[in-house]
Amino acid sequence: MPALPAPAAGMSNLVNRVLVAVVGLPLVLAAVWVGGWWLFVLLAVAGAVAVHEFVVMARPLAPLAPAAYVGVFLALLGAQRGGLLWMLAGFLSTLLVAFALNTLAKTRPPATAAIGATVLAAAWIGFGLAHIVLLRRMGAHPQLIAFTVLLVVFAADTFAYFGGRLFGRHKLAPTLSPGKTWEGFVVGSLVGIFVAFVALYQERDGYVNIWEALVLGVVVVLVAVAGDLFESMLKRDMQVKDTGRLLGGHGGVLDRIDALLFAAPATYYLVRAFGYL
Repeated sequence: MPALPAPAAGMSNLVNRVLVAVVGLPLVLAAVWVGGWWLFVLLAVAGAVAVHEFVVMARPLAPLAPAAYVGVFLALLGAQRGGLLWMLAGFLSTLLVAFALNTLAKTRPPATAAIGATVLAAAWIGFGLAHIVLLRRMGAHPQLIAFTVLLVVFAADTFAYFGGRLFGRHKLAPTLSPGKTWEGFVVGSLVGIFVAFVALYQERDGYVNIWEALVLGVVVVLVAVAGDLFESMLKRDMQVKDTGRLLGGHGGVLDRIDALLFAAPATYYLVRAFGYL
């Protein structure tokens, strides 16, 4: 009898994950479809929550929270108003604000750790989310390419989860994320690549052709896994399981967008490398 609560808890967690996805994914896709300031507001809120979660997780390093908030917000605002260069300019404000705060603080933590953690938060979260704005402003099909990266990341993550539960035998990165398996990674990757192919197939003669779509799918699924493992590395370093409980079974906002924070910049620069502005 003592073994019964584990499956029950697992089923409850699965139901919670499904409910969050059913509610959250349409909201995100709607904001991406509309674009403009609606998307900016959604990303700004997500960025603020993600920074809060990072600051709480990395409390031993004493990150300077106001500087991280400013850097993420100004990176997003720069991307929205002026594009790539203004996004970089907004992010660089993080260094100046962090330096000022650390200098004026009555009790000063080690500057290297505090400012380093602050810049990491602003770069990781700010650049990742701001590149979604840049994708939404890109070329003749901005909705299409932004939708594609979101759907590929979501599909790869979802099918990797179920593939791992059904077929998982060999650990992908046991020291960083014991729950991930090579079998789940293969299933998720194949589905993600297929989603990229299908999403971009109709525009194969005028926008991203077939081989570029396949390369895009491969790159997105690989960097998405890297983004997931990157967050797992930080959580292991800080000895926390999840960055928050806001999304129930999904954990915190950072737990949900970690893959996207790597995938969005990779997609932006890859599509530009293909010659589409």
